[in-house]
Amino acid sequence: MCEIVFIDSAGRETRVRAEDGETLMAVAVRNGIDGIVAQCGGALACGTCHCYIEQPHLDLLPPPSEEEAAMIEFVMEPTANSRLSCQVLANAVVDGMRVVVPDSQH
Repeated sequence: MCEIVFIDSAGRETRVRAEDGETLMAVAVRNGIDGIVAQCGGALACGTCHCYIEQPHLDLLPPPSEEEAAMIEFVMEPTANSRLSCQVLANAVVDGMRVVVPDSQH
């Protein structure tokens, strides 16, 4: 298990526990994190689970796949630390990761 900190657009933090191997999207949905819409349920077919991963954890993650990188091009306000939460797995390496949820997914 690890702890993930979700930060909404107003700066409010919500700390949640995640099982190893669970996607950040699943963690967010299970914990009612506003802003992670997850319309495709993690099928990598939309960008509604877009988030921003803060350092130092961003550099500890494997890079996005070509498919994820292509989908990120279509999200609102992509940045260098944009990821799709359906593609990021929780594990001990990301314990304490801070995940910023965008203002809007549309």
